[in-house]
Amino acid sequence: MAAPQPLYERIEKQLRRRLADGVDGDPFPSEPRLAEEFGVSRMTVRAALAGLERDGLLERVPGRGSFVRKPAAARPVGTLLSFHDQARAAGAAPRSRVLQAGLRPATPAETAALYPAASGEDAAVVAISRVRLFGDLPVAIEHAAFPAALEALLTADLETGSLHNALRRLGLHPTLGSSVLTARTADDDAPELDVSATTPMLVETRSITDQHGAPLEYTVSSYVAHRYALQVDFSVVRHEGP
Repeated sequence: MAAPQPLYERIEKQLRRRLADGVDGDPFPSEPRLAEEFGVSRMTVRAALAGLERDGLLERVPGRGSFVRKPAAARPVGTLLSFHDQARAAGAAPRSRVLQAGLRPATPAETAALYPAASGEDAAVVAISRVRLFGDLPVAIEHAAFPAALEALLTADLETGSLHNALRRLGLHPTLGSSVLTARTADDDAPELDVSATTPMLVETRSITDQHGAPLEYTVSSYVAHRYALQVDFSVVRHEGP
């Protein structure tokens, strides 16, 4: 005879059905409320919620409560798609909260990416740092840098507009890019993203050139891992031999 299914697993199944009918960002009942509803201890409810959080279906934000989360639409890594365009493709309203925007000295990494022939020389960049949001959901911290000659970008709509569209209006078309993916924890960015400091982050460092092959953009974007996804297509290399 099969062993009876643990109580927390039965509760988890019921909650999964409830979450399937929910809308991304909807508030979800608290542990005490669920414990009262099912007539169980908070420990049992916590065990039921753990699997939902692990699968990215539920997010608990310290001090704010629990919220329904739908799986993020994955961006193909090999596609140059701006955050603004991806948000729209996913049916979300792209928004940004500006943290810093202005002209400043370039970092060594920015100099190497945007001024490859200016090794050892002082260089400046147009630096724009923003929190990127899908609607009201903070998804990423983005630090973008552009050649100083593009200071006109600072007059663009940095909250609801697309910087890539602003570049196109200046006659510059983002054309080719390369990215390096790494990982870290949210740390000091946690308050801006409404997550804990230990939340995993997916970091994309990318360089983009324009239609003439000239350096155009150097951006470091740190995405909340459970709110954003990257799709990687690959071929399998067969090794011949023993």
